[in-house]
Amino acid sequence: MIQTTQIKKGMAIKLDNEPYKVLAVQHIAPGNWRAMVVCKLRNLITGNSTEIRFRSEERVDEADLEHVTMDFLYADGEDYHFMDVKTFDQITIRAQDLGDNVFYLIPNTQLEVQFFEQQPIGVLLPKTVVLTVVQTDPALKDATAAAQMKPAVLETGLKIGVPAFVENQDKVRVDTITGEYLERV
Repeated sequence: MIQTTQIKKGMAIKLDNEPYKVLAVQHIAPGNWRAMVVCKLRNLITGNSTEIRFRSEERVDEADLEHVTMDFLYADGEDYHFMDVKTFDQITIRAQDLGDNVFYLIPNTQLEVQFFEQQPIGVLLPKTVVLTVVQTDPALKDATAAAQMKPAVLETGLKIGVPAFVENQDKVRVDTITGEYLERV
């Protein structure tokens, strides 16, 4: 068990026997009241988000998540198929359980799949991924006075803003945390 003042963004904690991912943490010490910790949490099983206040002296359990290295094989409608690289066992995770992570999954890539009590609940993405631009407007010739962004659709369906010089079929590096364009590859 850890004290609530030690909770950090990105941790997995356990409340009512369910795992939650910490999305944001705020420590509040209002005047002559007792200090508290306000956490925005996402349930890793249901996907629902909630905000909970803890007293600073309270304790919570860290969720015991197992991480298994797997290959992402393919998507079949709402199902995403993964294969364990050691045992070759295959599992399926629904798109709703993966959330926005589906926009960063490219077939034949290795990543960590999170399990809670032998049930797959999500994936850990790399910090960046390289995706191909499948649709964007052509660059404007006279628009060089300032850096302008234009909309683009990537191979996974992700929509982002890219600089004017990026064209169809270019490969771009995207930050998986913010979903923003980083560079052309």
